[in-house]
Amino acid sequence: MSKIFLIKSMLTGLFIVFETFLFAGCTHMRGSENSETLKVTSEQLHQIEMLELKEAKEEETPKADTAEPAPAQLEILLEQCRAWALENNLDLKAQLIAPAIAAEQVSQQEAQFESTFTAGVNYYKTNTPAPTTLFIQGSKSETTYTDLEVNIPLRTGGSIKVDLNDNQSRNNSSWSTYNPSYESDFSASISQPLLRNAGKRVNEHAIRIEEYNRQITDAETKLKAIYVIADVDRYYWRLYAARRLLDVRKQQYEYARTLHEQTEAYVKVGSKAQIESIRTRAGVAEKLEAIITAENDVRVLERYLKEMLNRSGLGEETATVLIPVTEPDPVHYQIQSQEMVSKAMGNRMELLRLELQLAQDSDNISYFKNQTLPSVTLGYKYNMNGLGSTRGDSYDMLYNNKFHDNAVSLQVSIPIGNDAEKSRLRQAGYQRTQRLTNRDSEKAQIKSEVLKQIDQLEADWQRILACRQTTVYTDQQYQAEKRRYELGMQTSTDVLNAQTALAESQTSEISALTDYQIALVDLAYATGTLLGAAKVQWEPYVPKE
Repeated sequence: MSKIFLIKSMLTGLFIVFETFLFAGCTHMRGSENSETLKVTSEQLHQIEMLELKEAKEEETPKADTAEPAPAQLEILLEQCRAWALENNLDLKAQLIAPAIAAEQVSQQEAQFESTFTAGVNYYKTNTPAPTTLFIQGSKSETTYTDLEVNIPLRTGGSIKVDLNDNQSRNNSSWSTYNPSYESDFSASISQPLLRNAGKRVNEHAIRIEEYNRQITDAETKLKAIYVIADVDRYYWRLYAARRLLDVRKQQYEYARTLHEQTEAYVKVGSKAQIESIRTRAGVAEKLEAIITAENDVRVLERYLKEMLNRSGLGEETATVLIPVTEPDPVHYQIQSQEMVSKAMGNRMELLRLELQLAQDSDNISYFKNQTLPSVTLGYKYNMNGLGSTRGDSYDMLYNNKFHDNAVSLQVSIPIGNDAEKSRLRQAGYQRTQRLTNRDSEKAQIKSEVLKQIDQLEADWQRILACRQTTVYTDQQYQAEKRRYELGMQTSTDVLNAQTALAESQTSEISALTDYQIALVDLAYATGTLLGAAKVQWEPYVPKE
C-alpha cells in the first residue's frame, strides 16, 4: 500500500505542476484584460452594402457637418499655407516619426556592448543508496551553490568575465574533514578573437549600418518636407489660376448677358432679326455652363489644398472659400545652367541617400571580407580558490590568495570551403557596383531634370509676354466687333466669337503667369531647395509614450 500511495503522490504532484504551467501559459496567450483586440464580424468581410441616394429637393441646401462653424471665406497667403502644412500635414507628421524610430534602432545596436550582471542560487538535496560491507546505506548531502557573474563585452570583439561563487555542502559521510564545508572561488577571464570578428571596426559594423540608416531616414524626411512644401506651392498657384479663370468666366457671362439684353431691345424695335436673340441667348447659356465648370474646378483644388494644410476648422468637408491673396510677381531671371546643376548635385537628397547606401556597401564588403578569415580566439583565465569549515575561513583563504590557478587557451577554427561567406562577399561587391551605376544614372536624370526646368521657365516667361500682347489685341478686336454689331455691320455670332477669343487669351495669360510661378517651384525642387528667403528647419517628432 505504501508503494501505491507513493506513486499516487508523485503523479498528483506532477499533475499539479503541469496544471500550474498550463494555466500560466494560457494566461500569457490570452493577454491582459487591457490589451486591445480587433474584432471583425463576418458581415464586414462578406456582405457588400448598397448605396442609397435620395433625390435632391430644390429648397434643401446641403450643409457641412462640422463641430465648429467654419468661416464662409478665408484669405490665405502663400507663406501662411506653408507654415500650416509644416505644422499639420499628416503625411509629413508620419514621416517625422521615422527619424525617432531610426535613432532607437541605433541605440539597440549600441546596447550589444552593455555589461550584464548574472546572479544564481542553486540548492540540491540528495539521498542516494550506497553499498557497504553489511547493507545498503543512504548517502545524504545538501549543497547550496551561489554564483555572481559580471560579463563585459569589448568593442574589440572579446569579453571580460568576472565570477564569484560560493559553495556550501553538508553530508553524512564519516570521512569528511569539514562538515559542513565552504568553498569560494573568484575568477577573472578574458577572451579575444585574433582574426575573424577581431577589432572595433568589425564589431561596430552593425552600429555603423544603423547610423547610415538613420541618416538615410533623415534625408528621406527632408525630401518629404521639400515635397510637401513644393506641392502646397503648386496647388496654391493652381487655385489662384482657377479663381482668376472663374472671374474671367463671370466677366464673359456679363458680356454675353449684356449683349443679349441689347439684342432683345434691337429685336423689339425691329432693327435686328429674331435669330440674333436666339444666338445671344445660346451664348449666355454657354457662358453659364463655363462658370459652373470653373466653380467645380475651384472646389476640387480647394479640397486638395485643405487636405494638405489639415488645419483645424478648415477640413475638406467645410464650405469655406479660400481666397489666395499672394499675387504672382513674374521676374525674368538670368539662370546659369551649370550653377543650377551643381546646386542640384549638392542638395538633392536622392543622391545623398545613394552615397549613404554606397558607404553601407563598402562597410559590408569590409565586414564580409573579415568573415572569410579563420576563427582564432586567445583566452586567459585567473582563478583564486578558498576552502574552510566556515564561510569566513573560506573567504580569508580567498583573500590571502594562497591557492590560485592560471589557464591559457587558443582555439582555432578553419572553415573548409567557406562558400557561404565568400558568396556574401561577392554579393556585397555586386550590390556596390550596381549602386554605383544607379548613382551615375541618378546624376544624369537630375541634370536632365534641371535643364528641362530651366527651359520650361524660359518658355513660360516668353508665354507671359506673348499672352499679354494677345490679350490686348483680342480685347481691341472684341470692342471693334461689338461696335460693328451695334452699327448693324456684323452679326451676334461675330461678337460671341470675339468674346470667346478674348476669354481664351485671358485664360492663356493667367495660365502663363501661374505656370511661370510653378516652374520656379519645380526648378527649386529639381535643385533640392525651396523658393523664398526663409529657411525651413525640421525636427523629428517623438510620440509620447
